[in-house]
Parts: sequence; structure tokens; C-alpha cells
Amino acid sequence: MKAPVNVEIALTHIFTRKKQMLIAALGVTIGIALYIFSNSLMKGFTKYSRNEMFKTMPHIKVFKEDEISKPLLASANSQSLTVIRNPRMTTLSKSLVNPYALIKTIQQEKYVRNVTAQVNIDFFYSNGKTQLKGMGSGVNILEADAMFSIQSTLLAGSLQDLAHNQNAIVIGKGIAEKMNVGIDDNITVTSSRGVVKNMKIVGIFSTGNKSTDEQKAYLHTTAAQQLAKESANYATDIYVSVHNPDSSLVYAAKLQQIMPYKVEDWQTTNADILATDKIRMIMNNVVALAMMMVAAFGIYNILNMTISQKLNDIAILKAVGFSGKDIIKIFVTEALIMGVVGTLIGLGIGAILIEILSRVYIGKPIGYFPIYYNLNTFLVGGSFGLLVSLGAGYLPARKAASVDPVEIFRK
Repeated sequence: MKAPVNVEIALTHIFTRKKQMLIAALGVTIGIALYIFSNSLMKGFTKYSRNEMFKTMPHIKVFKEDEISKPLLASANSQSLTVIRNPRMTTLSKSLVNPYALIKTIQQEKYVRNVTAQVNIDFFYSNGKTQLKGMGSGVNILEADAMFSIQSTLLAGSLQDLAHNQNAIVIGKGIAEKMNVGIDDNITVTSSRGVVKNMKIVGIFSTGNKSTDEQKAYLHTTAAQQLAKESANYATDIYVSVHNPDSSLVYAAKLQQIMPYKVEDWQTTNADILATDKIRMIMNNVVALAMMMVAAFGIYNILNMTISQKLNDIAILKAVGFSGKDIIKIFVTEALIMGVVGTLIGLGIGAILIEILSRVYIGKPIGYFPIYYNLNTFLVGGSFGLLVSLGAGYLPARKAASVDPVEIFRK
């Protein structure tokens, strides 16, 4: 099937000026490849950091919030001002009343994936004369593993041993190194309540976070309750994981309506980190946009030069019956062809760069280079490249369409 006359003319212009058209397409290629690569890189690091965050942090947390002491006598007169001197945090118990009934209520929500209660407690590790401050999480280790994937961070030992032994403990790699202990060794734990327990190390984990690995330990819920001098129904927090972590803010608001305690989502807790990620993404998109604008100016200049050099040809075309719209179609088609070629090559180069980097092994705990292949990034990048090319082609095309053939022939 023969191509339309407008397309044939556009192709003739392109093939007679191959080098210039290739340079214009190359600008689009670089812009698209940079956009895809940088966005994939940013999303890869964001995904990695969130996965690392969720190894120790729940999507939603239910806990008893600290309260500021209130005045003993409230004023009956709304016009008067009650003065509180030296308000302080109240020292009420952090215990949740009937936490397992709350867990059953939370589990009925369709968006909830896992729920577990925790007993968080501060204590000291001791081994001989060596002492180290730390924090422990009393958990049902199998429920905690389903939420935090603790097994994936385990360097040695078994989580099953902790599930069946109330005097067992799983410690971070940093604790093991500082205390010079290993699997099957004993370590003394002294809580802030003055309770001392001799515990057997059945596991060592490494999250890659130095602070966590040098302080945190997992122990049986019963052991944590004993260290806190509390009953078997004692829990300080309820951790909730949901199917869609990005919607945690909405889900937390729903839970708050049925919970008597404070409900906080991970997005609120890490608002500063998310704001930093957003700023980085905006800066990345601005750089990619600048590259695409440079490519657009390249296409614009080349078409402008083409129009200036082919004014006689344009005048002849209009004299034999080509309308202004036909002239616009010719030069917009040229811009679109350059944009399509540059975009396709750019998409290919971006995909190759992602594939190469995704096979680069950095080492533990990161593993392979954290770059994220996302189809939406390719679709947005490709669409943006074509739109910029069309915009850059339309402006000089309008100039060509306004050429008066009579004026050209007089010259």
C-alpha cells in the first residue's frame, strides 16, 4: 500500500538530511534513556529502603499514647484561663487492656494481612564483665516472622527453637560480636524492673541496620512478660500489616474509629523520610525534563533550518494545491518520525542499562543492585518523548504553513 503524499515528502526531507535528523533523534534518545534509568534507580532504592524498613517496622501500630498531666480543678467559667504549672508526662502503664480481643477485632477487617501483639522492653545484656544496653521484643516468633520476614535476616540458628523455649533468645549480629557470644551460648538479661534471666542464644540475625543489630533481640512473649513483671495478658503494642502498605494512612484512620488506643501508620511515623524521597524524585524528573527540552530545541532548530532552506519547495507545493494543513502535516510528520526513532532507541537503551545494573552484585546485606523495572516508567517516558517531539515540530510547521507563495516567487 502506497504511503500518503504528505508522508512521502516528509520521508524525502529526512533522508536528504540524515545526519541532522539523526542528531535530533539522538537528543530524544538521551533524554528518554536518562529518564527511564534515573527513575528506575530512584524507585529501586525507594523499594529497597522500604523493604528494609518493614523488616522491623509494622505498616500500622496500635499503642497507648503518652499523656500530659491535666489540672486537678477545671474552671467552670469559660472566660477564665486555667494555669498549669510544670505539666509532666503521666506515668501510667503502657499495657493495652485485653489486647487479644483487640487483635480479633482487627483481624475482621478485610484489608488486614497479619496481626501480632508485642511486649517491648528495655534491658541490659551481660556476659561476664561485659554489659550492653539493648531492647527486646517479646513475640510469637512465627507471627512476627510472617510480618517481618525475620527468617530472611537470620544468619545462624532457628526460629523454631525460640517458639518452643521460653528461655531462648534471638539476638542481632552486633550484640553477638560485642558480647563475644554465639549459638548455644548463654547470655544474662537484666530488665529495667530488676528481673534477671539467663537465656540461651538460639539465633543471630542481621538487618543491615547497625543500630538495630547492636541492640535488638527477639524473645518469647512469656519471657518478656516475666522481665517486665507483668501478667500473661500484658502487651505494649499491636502490630498490623496490610495488603497495600501505600494505603496505610487510610486504613489507620479506619482502625482509629474502632480502637480505644492510638493508631499510627508507617507513613506518619516516617513523614520526614517520605518527604526526602519525594524531593529526590522531583529533582530527578526536573533533570529529565531539562534533557527532553534540549532535545525538543534540537528538533525545532533542525526543522526551522529545513523550512528556511525549502521555502521555494513549500511555495511550489502551495501553488499546486497543497493547503496550509497539508504543510503542517508534512513537518509534524518529520518531527514525529524523529521522535519515534529517538524514543524507541531510548527505551531500548534504558532497558539494557536496567538489565546490566540489576545483575551487578554489591554484596550483603543489599545483594544485587537495587534497580526497579517498572512498565509505567517506560510508558510515561515514551509518551513524553513523543509529545515533546510533536510540540517541537508544530511550531515551525505553522511558520511553513503561513508562507505566501506569491511573495516567494517574486523574490
